[in-house]
This record gives sequence, C-alpha cells and structure tokens, in this order.
Amino acid sequence: MSARIVVTGTDTGIGKTVFAAALAGALDATYWKPVQSGLEDETDSGAVQRLSGLAADRILPERYRLKTPASPHLAAEIDGVDIDVAALELPSVPRPLVVEGAGGLMVPLTRETTYIDVFVRWGAPLVLCARTSLGTINHTLLSIEAIRARDIPLLGVAFLGDENLDSEQIIVELGHTRRLGRLPRLERLDAAALRAAFAAAFEPRDFLGDAP
Repeated sequence: MSARIVVTGTDTGIGKTVFAAALAGALDATYWKPVQSGLEDETDSGAVQRLSGLAADRILPERYRLKTPASPHLAAEIDGVDIDVAALELPSVPRPLVVEGAGGLMVPLTRETTYIDVFVRWGAPLVLCARTSLGTINHTLLSIEAIRARDIPLLGVAFLGDENLDSEQIIVELGHTRRLGRLPRLERLDAAALRAAFAAAFEPRDFLGDAP
C-alpha cells in the first residue's frame, strides 16, 4: 500500500496548507482535504493545486464542502448538513496520499467527534505542523501528548516560520519526537519558490518510512 500521511497542526492559520502543498508536490502525491469550511475565498484544495505543481486530478474532491467559515461542526449545522463521520474513509490511490485536517487535533467535526477521533480510526502516521513564534512550545507539546495518548503514529514535527532554535530543540527533546525540518517564510509564495524551500529544508524519505 502506498504511504498515507496526515498533516495536522497545533492551531489554525499557521501555514499547514502551504506545508501540505509542499509535501504533496515533493512526494508526487495525491492530496485530499476531507472537510472544507468556507468557500468564498480560495479553498485549501485550490491553494494546494496552485502551490504544489500537481495536476488537477491529483487533488481529490472534498467529502464535505461547507459554505460557512467556522469550525466544521458549527458550519455544518448552519448549512444544514449532517457530517457522517463514518463516511470519512481514506481514499485508495496508487501513490502517496497527503491528507490535511482542519485547524488543530481537537477541532470538532460533530458535537460528538473531533478530528483526532478520526485519526485514531485511520491509523495513518501524522505530521504535526507547529509555528515557531511565542507559545509554540506549550501548544506543540500538548498536541504531541494527545497524539501519544491515543497511540497514533507520529512521524515528527514540521516547523513553520522564522528560525527559533531553542524552541525547536526543546520541543523535540521534551516531546521525544523527530524534527522533520523548518519551512521558512517566503517573500514570494509560488510553486517554484515553495518547491525549492521544501527541498532545502526537508528529506522526503523521512515521510515515507514508519514513525520512530
């Protein structure tokens, strides 16, 4: 079976979609965003197609597309949509699959189910995206603790933002996990610049093996 990799984050708005686009492009993968909340601006799938360099058929359609820009559980309620969590099964594709969650691990999909509950069922290894700015140590270590408490395989942490060596070091040391690399802020964000930045900071084979 081809590798299946779930990209999650410590919070919303930290650059997880940009990282997912870079990873999908580097692995020549297929990308899937199960639930999209908010359709007025560019969707995450649209951004990944624009930034990854992948053909349109490598971007799988979302299972749920919700108009309201809110947490999926609330967006679904406002839109009059029932999210069937059991229907969120990982697609079978003949190449690596990069799956992007929404916000952080505890984002609710329904009033009873969070994203991390679905990640447990999938059993696919996670990449945890973490910003490098103030507050990241607490948010990241709490996220790692939640992942480990549920026996979800963790490939490691991908840092996003300006260099902060001490924060990165203490997170991987106290979290007993791997530093996968750091994607810096890019003055020009396009497919070529993102591909070059990812290649300089990450090793693709780190995402294709078993979690340490």
